[in-house]
Amino acid sequence: MTIELFNQTLPHGVVLSCRAAGRPGGPVLMFLHGFPEGAFVWDFLLEHFARPENGGYRCVAPNLRGFEYSSAPKEVRDYRPKRLVEDIAALIKTQTGESGALAALVAHDWGGAAAWNLANRLPHLMHQLVIINSPHPGTFLRELKGSPRQQAASAYMNFLVRPDAEALLAQDDYRRLWEFFTRTQRGDQHPAWLTDEVKAQYRGVWDAGLSGGCNLYRASPLRPPQPQDRAAATVEISHQALTVSVPTMVIWGLDDIALPSALIEGLGDYVSDLRLQPVPGASHWIVHEKPDEVAHWIGDFLLHH
Repeated sequence: MTIELFNQTLPHGVVLSCRAAGRPGGPVLMFLHGFPEGAFVWDFLLEHFARPENGGYRCVAPNLRGFEYSSAPKEVRDYRPKRLVEDIAALIKTQTGESGALAALVAHDWGGAAAWNLANRLPHLMHQLVIINSPHPGTFLRELKGSPRQQAASAYMNFLVRPDAEALLAQDDYRRLWEFFTRTQRGDQHPAWLTDEVKAQYRGVWDAGLSGGCNLYRASPLRPPQPQDRAAATVEISHQALTVSVPTMVIWGLDDIALPSALIEGLGDYVSDLRLQPVPGASHWIVHEKPDEVAHWIGDFLLHH
């Protein structure tokens, strides 16, 4: 199975560089990455679910705006969640043909921020939703406002909104970005999945530019309050804007140091049809750490829910 690369121009002019596997015309699975990643992190799952014995899906993973070869608008306001939703909704329509809906949307980290919003606003665009270590905005806002642990765990966000963040992240061969992967509860400085080949793929994404990723943080108020920036303390979101009726599976690595497991408490208040898969011994980077298990859980959900 080979990975296909293509650029998709959307009706509103944004171009998303995409990776895909599987025959066009089949049911579509779409995969959304986070920061500081790119669409390549899904290659194993693209190839897995494209195989006939695993459903024969058409699998598509775009680079979000601002990442790798996708359009990278200059203005911070162009990275607000509604813009990500606009991009993904338009991409879904280009990829699903007459069906008009994904078999499932699978998302991690910032991709999940877009996916939660999309499932609330445009649920008809997907039959199922899979979220991997990406906080629901309702529980995230609750924890950012009231949990010192979450505020401390999310303090890195206030670094990423600095005007010099891109320059600092690029220093010393991206030293600070590599630390995202090696700063874990286990203190593993050399995770087995972070091979030279994978490092080269990450460098390719980062060499293309870091402003898109940083602008996602700058454009969102969901970050820890500070004396000079009240951030999440000023945010109120109606319950109606947070509910998800799409059948949803949430896979959560419990060793995520940035997103503690309190974020999955109370999810049932927002998601009416929820399957929760907590995973001990897995971190935020569970897609790299446990690809076979993630594929199994997603496959079982697609077949039996």
